[in-house]
Amino acid sequence: MAIGEVHLALLLSGPRHGYDIKRAHDAWFPAERPLAFGQVYATLGRLVRDGHAEVVGTHSEGGPERTVYAITGSGRERLLTWLDEPAPPAGTTGEEIIRKTVVALHSTTSGADAERVLSAQRAAHLRRMRQLQRRSTEQPGGDVDLAVRLADRHALLHLDADLRWLEEAAEALRAQPPAASTTSTTTTTTPTTTPDDQEPQP
Repeated sequence: MAIGEVHLALLLSGPRHGYDIKRAHDAWFPAERPLAFGQVYATLGRLVRDGHAEVVGTHSEGGPERTVYAITGSGRERLLTWLDEPAPPAGTTGEEIIRKTVVALHSTTSGADAERVLSAQRAAHLRRMRQLQRRSTEQPGGDVDLAVRLADRHALLHLDADLRWLEEAAEALRAQPPAASTTSTTTTTTPTTTPDDQEPQP
């Protein structure tokens, strides 16, 4: 994520201090890891240095003194430029599940390692898909913020695409003749599918 641009977007509505930015960010992106305070202030420092944000004062609100930041004209221009640029399409070989599979296939142990990598990753994907589905159904009256709902839907469809690739890769691995393996002739059995492994609908 372009974290600098997200900080600028959070400043569009008016000046904020770091704690307020962190809280607003986590509300915007509840599916992501909460933003660390150190990252907030480091990002704000870079934005101020580059002229995209500025310090406009301090206030305490009955607690510790907090520095208040505002977006500048340059920051607004940077944010709008970033929004106009399409995000790089997914599907590169840099994704971690691809890296792990490639490493396992080229490891010196056996082709069975790659199958375990794929099986474990499939289980992790299924767990995450169920979490996303439960969040949409556990809200009172199904009242989920539209932005959160759209973000969850994007994540769910991406996980579903990954899951199809994982299943195709596992099938290709099982179909590979033992003699074709460059690391071992060890054969493996197809993992048994349990009820917890059933694929949820995206």
